[in-house]
Amino acid sequence: MFESLFQSFIETADPSKGAERAKLLRAQMAQHHLDGFIIPRSDEHQNEYVPACAERLAWLTGFTGSAGLAIVLQDQAAVFVDGRYTLQVRDQVDTKVFAPIASAECSPEQWISDHLKAGARLGYDPWLTTQAQMKRFEAAVVKAGGELFATSHNLIDAIWQDRPAPPQGQVRLYPKALAGLDAATKLKRIAKSLSGLDGLLISDPHAMAWAFNIRGSDVPHTPLPLGFAFISKDGSARLYLEEAKLSPLVRKSLARLAQIAAPESIGADLEAIGQAKCKIRFDAASAPVRLIHLLTQAGGQADVGADPIALMKAKKSEAELAGARAAHIRDGAAMVNFLAWFDEAVRSGPVSEIDAVKALETFRRKTGLLREVSFPTISGAGAHGAIVHYRVTEASNIKIGKGLFLLDSGAQYEDGTTDITRTIAVGKPSAEMRDRFTRVLKGHIAIARAVFPKGTSGTQLDSFARAALWQAGLDYDHGTGHGVGAFLSVHEGPQRISKVTSVALEPGMILSNEPGYYKTNAYGIRIENLIAVVPKSIAGAERDMLGFETLTLSPIDLRLIDQRLLNADEIQWLNAYHKRVRQVLLPLIETDKRHWLREATRSFD
Repeated sequence: MFESLFQSFIETADPSKGAERAKLLRAQMAQHHLDGFIIPRSDEHQNEYVPACAERLAWLTGFTGSAGLAIVLQDQAAVFVDGRYTLQVRDQVDTKVFAPIASAECSPEQWISDHLKAGARLGYDPWLTTQAQMKRFEAAVVKAGGELFATSHNLIDAIWQDRPAPPQGQVRLYPKALAGLDAATKLKRIAKSLSGLDGLLISDPHAMAWAFNIRGSDVPHTPLPLGFAFISKDGSARLYLEEAKLSPLVRKSLARLAQIAAPESIGADLEAIGQAKCKIRFDAASAPVRLIHLLTQAGGQADVGADPIALMKAKKSEAELAGARAAHIRDGAAMVNFLAWFDEAVRSGPVSEIDAVKALETFRRKTGLLREVSFPTISGAGAHGAIVHYRVTEASNIKIGKGLFLLDSGAQYEDGTTDITRTIAVGKPSAEMRDRFTRVLKGHIAIARAVFPKGTSGTQLDSFARAALWQAGLDYDHGTGHGVGAFLSVHEGPQRISKVTSVALEPGMILSNEPGYYKTNAYGIRIENLIAVVPKSIAGAERDMLGFETLTLSPIDLRLIDQRLLNADEIQWLNAYHKRVRQVLLPLIETDKRHWLREATRSFD
């Protein structure tokens, strides 16, 4: 079972082969009269988790993070990563071949402007690039005096001899009892939103899965069927899915909603729509520029903007919220069984990071309802906990010693998606650890207790989570919260709690609440629960007010709290939370672990 956690690791990702593979790529570039080539970590849908056949960046460089981009010129190359991966990238790539660069310090566009020679041709794959990305690359190339060139095929594919075949996961129908709305109703609602447009091209598989009430298994960790769809303003629809993915029953059901077409026919269809001079919405975040060009070159008008489905999907139905609550109770019981096991195991003998991952997945599988983990478990002991998105491998695996152990994990159940982080004390924590943990906890509680007027965005709340850290001259480099789907992606937009987001929070949205602190080469701290936006009733209120319902149920390590740093309201919140955890989960956990839960959720005086 453990191997399933590492599906996103491509076996052929090998940093020792970086020089050899870069040489092969440069030969391809020369053959196509190119002086450079852009290799994004993306597929045709800009998914976070991509099928093995799309892991071109990992194959070329060895870097396996969920976001990144490489640029290879004839005489130099670079890999760009965000703040989550600045440590990981140096461990995974051959730095003599690929210079690791933090995007916050130098963007790919700036690097192109500085390093591309005048007259040079820089190639890119238009199937893996959005319009906005293409325009940024184009501006940088023009500034350097070069030319941006869209290739007819991806150059990596020509040299990746053992490239995996595209996925053929079976499409499953998602029941209305869990979705809350039938697909026909959703399609009518989508069509109604297309004011002034002739249709919508759905390029985000999450949106397609939600709209048609289907799920699949084409990518790791997220139950997605890969494909495209088109919805006309009159409500008629077309689904571009591989025939092999559809059982007779599923095909018959979907045929009532849409015409089923082969994925390769989408180009001809868009050209025909373009010839009819139609105006079509493309999702700015996921639509390949190749499809946009097919429409516009045929005479159509591309309206590139937000996919209206994203906001509909973000606001969960009552059925989806009920499913999320049930999933979190089930997952909370599995977490408590694990935490109790872990405390005993680290006292009895050595436990490795991989041992912890295996044990947690075992407890989740015992529920009988686990479909998949929702992302590769982050199991970081000591200094590994300071690597925000650390992923343990056989090579990096270490024993969990005294100090802090950070465990960030999640599960996919048919009724809900979970994501939880707990930082656990192993042995006696230092005063500094307790101080930092308590400051992170104060930020977590501030978000959980927040009450705010309708129309408030996550940006306006983000500082609540950081205030106690800022007072000590500390901070963290990731967002405070991301959106979460309903048996879909564990990372969902457009809702977020971060320093930069303009999307208003609305009832039904599910987000994470996960402030943290990371001391490089020492330890990491993060406390994460999932929360749902709910209406709040306040006596005498003059505006509609909102707040959060905490969904996640699992103890927060009391051994790491410096109670002197908590005020009375924060202690009251923590005691009430732990009381709820105890009352809900006590009947569900293994009998020999109930004493542990009582102790782990005891009240502060």
